[in-house]
Parts: sequence; C-alpha cells; structure tokens
Amino acid sequence: MYSNPPNLLTASRILAVPALAGGFYIPGDAGAWITCAIFSIAALTDWLDGYLARSWSMQSALGKMMDPIADKLLVGAAVLMLVHFDRAPILPALVILCREILVSGLREFLAEVQVGLPVSRLAKWKTGVQMTAIGFLIAAPAAPWIAFEVGYYGLWLAAGLTMVTGFDYLLVGLRHSTAETPAKGAAAAR
Repeated sequence: MYSNPPNLLTASRILAVPALAGGFYIPGDAGAWITCAIFSIAALTDWLDGYLARSWSMQSALGKMMDPIADKLLVGAAVLMLVHFDRAPILPALVILCREILVSGLREFLAEVQVGLPVSRLAKWKTGVQMTAIGFLIAAPAAPWIAFEVGYYGLWLAAGLTMVTGFDYLLVGLRHSTAETPAKGAAAAR
C-alpha cells in the first residue's frame, strides 16, 4: 500500500515542493526553465497517480488522504513563490489559497459526518487551468513574450473558477451542517 506506484507518485509531488521553492532562487533563464520543469513534472503526477490508481485498481486510503494534500502543497508553494518574486498578482493568488483552505476544512467536517465531497468536473477544469497558468508564470522570465500574458490571464481565470467551485463545495457543506444529527445518547435511547 505504501509503495504502490500511485502513492509513490503522490509522495514525489510532496517531495518536489522544496525543490520547486529552491528553483526560484536559481538565477537567469536556466532557473526559470528548471523550476518550470519541476513544477510541470509534479503537476503531471497529479493526473498520473489518479489514472494509475483507477486503472490498476490500486486505490488506497493513504492515496486518498495524500493526494489532495500534495496538490495543495504544490499549488500553495508555487503561488506564494510567484507572488513573492512579483510574477503573479496577489488577488487571484489569495483567492486560490483561501479556496484550498476552505475545501480542506469542508472535507474534514464532511468526513466527520460521513459524507464524501467528490471532485466536480468543473473543479478538474479549474485544476488544469490553474496548473497551466502557474507553469507559464514560472517560465515567464525566460519567455516573457507570451508566457506572462498566458499565465497572468490564466491565473485570473483559475481564480474565477476557484470561486465558483469553492462556492459549490461550501453549499454542500452548509447543507450537511444544517441537517439534523441525533445526539450520541439519543440514538441509543430509542
């Protein structure tokens, strides 16, 4: 379970986070391309680990736990570094980070009431747009003629999709938070 290929890919995404952050400090175009490569490979593992887990019937509780954590660490680190190095606007970055925290909290709450929060199709598109935009922004110093524009507007689009999907998830959480749940002793008393 711990060493199946999908879980190893997920773990590699977590391990890529310090390398990604360090890559921002490599000077020149080479640094931008190396950092972009680290991010792009890590982002591809997000798709690949899920695909392999489903097609090889290797889904595990560990993988289900680690996958969203790996995604949030990768995106959070990349967005923070981009803002720190003045390569991304802060408002869409803030929206993206706040949504990730919101969804994490909702998943934790819903797990306690034994309700799953499946990933919507729009959320998958949001992830694709977000990862693409971040990759372009990371590469922008080495290819400013197009990379910055694509990354900049892509990040704003990702932030818009982030707000929509975050609101959808919030509605699910609110629906379940207002549902009547019997007290622990009340069920036994009946």
